Amino acid sequence: MILSIESSCDDSSIAITKIETNELVYHKKISQEIQHSVYGGVVPELAARLHVEALPKILQECEEYFPHLKAIAVTNAPGLSVTLMEGVTMAKALAISLNLPLIAVNHLKGHIYSLFIEKEEVLPMTVLLVSGGHTQIIEANSLSDMKVVATTIDDSFGESFDKVAKMMGLGYPGGPVVQEYGLKGDENRFDLPIPLRQSPKIEFSYSGLKNAVRMQIQKLEESEEGLTEQDKYDICASFQKTAVAHIMQKLKKQFKINVSKNLAIVGGASANIHLRGQIEELCKKHKTSLYLSELKYCSDNAAMIGRVAVEQYKLNDFVSVDEIDIQTRIKEF
Repeated sequence: MILSIESSCDDSSIAITKIETNELVYHKKISQEIQHSVYGGVVPELAARLHVEALPKILQECEEYFPHLKAIAVTNAPGLSVTLMEGVTMAKALAISLNLPLIAVNHLKGHIYSLFIEKEEVLPMTVLLVSGGHTQIIEANSLSDMKVVATTIDDSFGESFDKVAKMMGLGYPGGPVVQEYGLKGDENRFDLPIPLRQSPKIEFSYSGLKNAVRMQIQKLEESEEGLTEQDKYDICASFQKTAVAHIMQKLKKQFKINVSKNLAIVGGASANIHLRGQIEELCKKHKTSLYLSELKYCSDNAAMIGRVAVEQYKLNDFVSVDEIDIQTRIKEF
């Protein structure tokens, strides 16, 4: 078995995965959403302190599996440096004390392999990765052959939902609450600009859209009635429609270049119902097979890290305790 640790942002998680069968025999995640919601977003130093409390508690429940372990795996990139360090420190301590090899796992590969938890991998495929930190189209041919073919030039799809929610005091994380508010709103009330609409390039941008939403909120707040609850519903619906339209325009451009046999949506923001529905229609049109992670595995978790680690273990892809490092951002795999 492999013990895997995830601490790249605000989720403390540990999993145990069987190497031979991919069976997930143990998985636990402790979320920090309540603690960070006060601030409208993740506070790195607070997240690190909470990992210090949560990870050892989860690890205690895993002691019965220690005699069966063949390796320790941990997310080392990308993520917040202070939170990645907590997971890496624990992994190094376990590797030394149990005399086991160490596996360094790329967090983004983890999201791709969330599709294959307790399953065999299905590659090659085109992957749309949408999360709080990333918006990318990836051509995933194999574990060691993945290429980013499109990415954001500024902000991410998931982060823009968080910021829009924060502008209206709707809480954190913003994705679920903006989606919920949008269900009660008129998505055609506000004509928000679709980013890079005229650009032939396949790339993403959300800074301009966020600013357009901010200006609309400010305009309503200065009106005689102020910002009403219905205004919030309509802003969320209009914003969500535009944010998804931006992704769909660029994804359709990519399909003109290469119609993939398999397409997947992964990452925390892949849980968005509006986005899933639009992509399902695109796949039907092109007779492309669509792969989706189970909702419980869309956000950060150690189960997906363990699934990648199984493949790395088979390839003897280990790193020494002294060599493992952390990276906050990476553009290529």
